[in-house]
Amino acid sequence: MDRVEKSNEKYKQLFGDGVPAAYATDPDFQDILSRFIFGEVFYQGNLDDKQRELITLVVLATNQTLPQFKAHVGAALNFGVTPVEIKEAIYQCAPYIGIPKTLNAINEANEVFKAKNIELPIESQKQVDEDNRFDKGLATQVEIFGDVISKMQESAPANQKHIQEYLSAFCFGDFYTRGGLDLKTRELLTLCIVSSLGGCEGQVKSHVLGNKNVGNNKETLITAITHCLPYMGFPRTLNALACVNEMIPEN
Repeated sequence: MDRVEKSNEKYKQLFGDGVPAAYATDPDFQDILSRFIFGEVFYQGNLDDKQRELITLVVLATNQTLPQFKAHVGAALNFGVTPVEIKEAIYQCAPYIGIPKTLNAINEANEVFKAKNIELPIESQKQVDEDNRFDKGLATQVEIFGDVISKMQESAPANQKHIQEYLSAFCFGDFYTRGGLDLKTRELLTLCIVSSLGGCEGQVKSHVLGNKNVGNNKETLITAITHCLPYMGFPRTLNALACVNEMIPEN
């Protein structure tokens, strides 16, 4: 198939038989985006369609492009992504994009779920309690990043230690420990989130190494960042790829 045929097939798999509204007003632009996203980018690299839709969701949530986000919630369900996986991908955004933007995405997903008669709330994936969220979060941090975590906590000024504690308990305890998505998926989604934020190259580099440590190879990282390209643009994509190449040089 050529890219036009590929884009038509992939679009139908994602969204059904409907015609994009933009064809009525901007057919040239719709052709450009459809053929690039669904005829090229979707076929590049080693990720499956379910992984690609989870990446699409977190990047759209990060950018707060909510109409497109809502459409891709439905598309993710069409590809077999479960409601639990969708919710967990959205929740994973919270430490990086903030709670209000995450709530906006949750509300959009809930509208789609209600329209499809998916019962809410989705079953809980919580695996920590008030007594162990810090310890389990810290253990997850160390699993991803190694001994550098202890050094970061020890070297933090006294008036900033609470930030390191929040990072362990909230980011990694409350979210990374949850069920529904495995650690490799959560860390890959996090890389896509911080890449799409822009200006977070320090965190991108850290999460490149984190991904490597949990078993996501360079090809997977390049594919994931490539998949973000249509949604976050070339500047942030090229910055993220530069971080990947710096932390995992070509042989």
